[in-house]
Amino acid sequence: MTKYQIAVIPGDGIGPEVTNGTRAVLEAVAKISGHEFQFTEWLAGGIAIDATGEPLPAATIAGCRKSDAVLLGAVGGPQWDNLPGDIRPERALLGLRGELGLYANIRPAVLHEALAGACPLHPQIAERGIDIVFVRELTGGIYFGERGRRDTQQGEEAYDTEAYSVTEVERIARTGFEMAMKRKRRLTSVDKANVLESSRLWRETMLRVAEEYPEVELDHLYVDNASMQLIKRPDEFDVVVTTNMFGDILSDEAAMITGSIGMLPSASLGAPGTPGMYEPIHGSAPDIAGQDKANPLAAILSAAMMLKFSLNLPSEAAMIENAVTKVLADGFRTGDIYQYSENETVQQLVGTRQMSELVIQALET
Repeated sequence: MTKYQIAVIPGDGIGPEVTNGTRAVLEAVAKISGHEFQFTEWLAGGIAIDATGEPLPAATIAGCRKSDAVLLGAVGGPQWDNLPGDIRPERALLGLRGELGLYANIRPAVLHEALAGACPLHPQIAERGIDIVFVRELTGGIYFGERGRRDTQQGEEAYDTEAYSVTEVERIARTGFEMAMKRKRRLTSVDKANVLESSRLWRETMLRVAEEYPEVELDHLYVDNASMQLIKRPDEFDVVVTTNMFGDILSDEAAMITGSIGMLPSASLGAPGTPGMYEPIHGSAPDIAGQDKANPLAAILSAAMMLKFSLNLPSEAAMIENAVTKVLADGFRTGDIYQYSENETVQQLVGTRQMSELVIQALET
């Protein structure tokens, strides 16, 4: 029996609900496979502010560093919206990424066959399928650049700085190319090189790293064109590598065209030996928190990514992915995907807890 240490950060809003369901799924996997997952909960986000006065306590950072992987629910909520920027709940995410050195965010966007009716695109586009992996640079760019406010002749001015080094671009480029080598060997780099100097460096570096991967077909798109092509021809994308801010925006667009943001998982990875962090890309959804309405599948699929990337348990990861596919094929839906049904007579509306239980049942069959 192999024991794995999992740091769990339930966070705010629906975070605890989807995290609890995910833990139950992982415990079922452990029972079937003979492994042991030891979970330790830590505070981050709004709940940490209320308890300690800061969004990311030092104890949480230390606990995450000692773990094999980190499972995160969600952070944030309206009750903390008026706090200064440096102590808002979202600073916990940036802090964890920085402290753990998690520079690559992997976001798969897959349209499940059973959810084809949830895709808002034309049916002729949706029927071709969507299977994209976004590789988003996570610890550089405008989210981490110099920022502040200053007085000008026009009044107070705020600024945020976009900056990238060659080293930062090289490492995310290699992550993307390695991912492409395991898929269809097509990689799209998204930038704004016609306007931004940081994007010109980005493109130059991508071209140089591409020489190390002659088997991969590389193309470039400006971010505005990329956002349009994701709607027009999503089936032609394979791996997309882009900056922190562009990746944040484009992967949420991909969430919409694949049916629901409640379906998309993510993995944040660093250097080998660094504990990865796994989280659904949806937010804390405070409007439905505590109502048993949240879709736990993005969190559950994030756990599958954790098994694959951090714990080197690909068979167990596939168990979860196959179970989710079966539950969807059997017609079970949380509210975010049920409302798009083309044939409601074959679907059954379920809540957060029941959806998690259904995945567990599918694991055991």
